[in-house]
Amino acid sequence: MSKEENPDLSIIILNYNVRDLLLKCLESVFKNKKASDNWQVIVVDNASSDGPVAAVKDKFKQVELIENKENLGFARGNNVGVKKALAPVVLFLNPDTLVVDGAIQKSLTYLLSNPDIGALGCRVELPNGKLDYSSHRGFPTPWNSFCYFSGLAKLFPKVSFLAGYTATYLDTRTTHELDCVSGSFLMVRKIAGDQINWWDEDYFFNGEDIEFCFCLKQKGWQIFFYPEVKIIHFKGSSSGLQSSAASKVTHLVRMKSASYAASAMRIFYLKHYYQSYPPLFRDLVLWGIRILEHYRKLKIKAGLKYG
Repeated sequence: MSKEENPDLSIIILNYNVRDLLLKCLESVFKNKKASDNWQVIVVDNASSDGPVAAVKDKFKQVELIENKENLGFARGNNVGVKKALAPVVLFLNPDTLVVDGAIQKSLTYLLSNPDIGALGCRVELPNGKLDYSSHRGFPTPWNSFCYFSGLAKLFPKVSFLAGYTATYLDTRTTHELDCVSGSFLMVRKIAGDQINWWDEDYFFNGEDIEFCFCLKQKGWQIFFYPEVKIIHFKGSSSGLQSSAASKVTHLVRMKSASYAASAMRIFYLKHYYQSYPPLFRDLVLWGIRILEHYRKLKIKAGLKYG
């Protein structure tokens, strides 16, 4: 088997309507790639309308390109890419990211040197240098979610009982185990991904990475935050919901994205926590999610963003 047929790492980049960001992401990947790196790079396009397929074919002939006929969403789209992955480790990388200073190689080395780690995330920074909170989180239990949305987690960031979702009580300057890292840079041991059947296709957009990490934990795998390296994330470029976005989307796309986010909360809660609480409390949580969804849509109508 040739080197190309036996890669050390398969990188899957799922793209939807962020052509220019995708090209910059690929440039950063190959700029950081060394001659000794044996990577398979796969771009899965979810039927984008801004012409990324022709651009990738023209500028990055070494990339394996998969063209979906429709927008399959994040989970289904990435699962299409997984079927083509040949390496024992898979990196899911968002197209609105930039790879910095050997982040991929160092992350891979750390993962392979620790056999109990099923998935690893690096430090994900927003363009302003701040940590993308999604790259360092606890699971959204009803209590953790209440503390987060009520502001208690922000008021008491070092108290684990109150900052369980943001996980700000943990030192983000050091490498450590935690519940959940971001799907924008998610390096996964293939044997671990196979055990959970990869991405849960009940989710269309948003929340998939939390589900992914939760299922890995259930199988006994460790998940690690590795801040020795970083990437830059122009978060929200496909949804338009964050101020860090580097592209403009329509009002309709923003409204749909808000609905997908609320739907992801419902799915996760119903899958993992609903049966653990008394009936009245169960319904209160679902009503809370509905109220949050309407609140966020009102913000969008007012021309505001999440953060």
